[in-house]
Amino acid sequence: MLDMQIVGTGTMDPTNFRNRSPILIPLLFIATILHRLSFNSVFAICEFSYRDHNRLYNYSLASPLRKFPHGVLSEDGFYKVAVNETVLWFQLCDVMLFNHDPPTCIDCMDCGGPSRCGMGCSALVTNIIQGYPICNSVGRLSSTIVYLIDNKKPHMGVVVKMSNSQPKLNCSVSVSVICDYNGVEGPRMLEKVGTCDYVTQLRHPAGCAKVISSHGSGWGWFGTFLVIILCLFGAYLLAGVVYRYFFLNIHGIDAIPNLEFWATVPHKVQSFFVALVRRFRGPSQGYRSSYSPVNF
Repeated sequence: MLDMQIVGTGTMDPTNFRNRSPILIPLLFIATILHRLSFNSVFAICEFSYRDHNRLYNYSLASPLRKFPHGVLSEDGFYKVAVNETVLWFQLCDVMLFNHDPPTCIDCMDCGGPSRCGMGCSALVTNIIQGYPICNSVGRLSSTIVYLIDNKKPHMGVVVKMSNSQPKLNCSVSVSVICDYNGVEGPRMLEKVGTCDYVTQLRHPAGCAKVISSHGSGWGWFGTFLVIILCLFGAYLLAGVVYRYFFLNIHGIDAIPNLEFWATVPHKVQSFFVALVRRFRGPSQGYRSSYSPVNF
């Protein structure tokens, strides 16, 4: 028979746990708040609104859709497009994450370093120079801006632009997210404009805006004021009826407060409008003065 000895049973002293719990609870609470704030910041970066006359176009690229729970974000952790000897990796509204097919670069210090190349930025481009892949970060999450592809066609989609400022070189990548309700079409084209600026596009339902239409401008402050007056009048009548009915034992129509005054209101309003019409129109044709001219 073999003798077995268990070293370190892993039991926890309840006293030590109770002593540490007052410290662990605030730390967990703070960590939860920080995680929530960072999660909301991703949504805020890729939100954009545009008003065109009576229509409001709202874009929320990172919001979940029915078939795309991560919105426009690539479920692989990155998008990839290659043209000739240039390869562009990027992620929209977040930093890149590589579980497969990571970039292989000689130098990747500004985007995660050699061991985590590509995970320290939102866009990375690789160029083959003298047979060696040279990486350069062209976009960071904090620099993300969103604007319309065409101001005259706000339903067409938006452009997500990311940039990275370096001491000797400023780079950027602009990704056009074209509205397409039918599905997703990944980036297939890549253009280089300027020294270190790249342009590409993709089609995605997240590029379609939620349109809110407003018919007319309403009454504005006057309408609000009128609603307030009507509410106050209704409250006055209700309070008066309750008081007269329950405390003064007045029943029927007589329970309405100041009934005599409200009964004369229609006649007073009619007399006011009649006098106003006579003032602007003058005396009617059938009206004759009771005075006749006198010649001296």
